[in-house]
Amino acid sequence: MSDGTEKATVRVTIFGEEYAIRTDAPQEYTLECARYVDDAVQQAHVRGQVAEPHRAAVLAALQITDELFRTRKELGDRADGVLERVTALRERVGSVVEGDDSGLPRDV
Repeated sequence: MSDGTEKATVRVTIFGEEYAIRTDAPQEYTLECARYVDDAVQQAHVRGQVAEPHRAAVLAALQITDELFRTRKELGDRADGVLERVTALRERVGSVVEGDDSGLPRDV
């Protein structure tokens, strides 16, 4: 199924290997993603003293997945905090509108 978006081929290099990536994402974005992965694989290779490229790639994938999961949790925690504040504000505004004497000006 085609969504009408034409895919382009972007050539990237990761850990010394060249790949042709077919994508509908902008070329610069795809290159940025590839650089990020390449950096992670290089770091896994150096940090873990791993000679085999596939092992370095697996370690890099684990590190990137850890970053993803931590970021998702942080965003979820922030969203929960925002929801709590919005709920509290809604209750305060509701009590003012209903004429509660909460100390807030009536023209809010």
